[in-house]
Amino acid sequence: MARIDESRPFIPVKIAILTVSDTRGLDQDKSGDTLVARLTEAGHRLADRKIVQDERQLIADQLRAWCADDGVDVIISTGGTGLTGRDVTVEAHRDVYEKEIDAFGTVFTMVSMNKIGTSAVQSRATGGVANGTYLFALPGSTGACKDAWDDILKFQLDYRHKPCNFVEIMPRLDEHLKRSKG
Repeated sequence: MARIDESRPFIPVKIAILTVSDTRGLDQDKSGDTLVARLTEAGHRLADRKIVQDERQLIADQLRAWCADDGVDVIISTGGTGLTGRDVTVEAHRDVYEKEIDAFGTVFTMVSMNKIGTSAVQSRATGGVANGTYLFALPGSTGACKDAWDDILKFQLDYRHKPCNFVEIMPRLDEHLKRSKG
């Protein structure tokens, strides 16, 4: 059964927040604000925060820049995961991923089904790994960001979470790169 093992230390991770929007600035970014509040409340560190337009190359470039930054362990983007022509965040994420975390989208859909019913099928939330960094693409709604953090990421980004979590395997995410260099 999933639980928090209080005998283990909490290990803060460095999280960057990327909002994808053609219209919002930081002062109107409620979803980004929600994620920042939740990650800092949990004890993690905000590594950086930016807003970029719904342009696949701009999104991918920012993701790659943060993946190359030792000061970023996790990237959470919000926005651009829908079905319209301007929604290209998922494609940008997949341009960057070395490995996709297929179950992240599945679990997010399950969580969403409990909140919004069959409307959950319209989300394309995704997760992956690149250059030793976790990347997650969430819908742009504040509710979706709350659900993803409260029901998935809060636990998976907590080293104390049992039976397993993302933090405990962080040191091994880029082991294939180390082998290929030697």
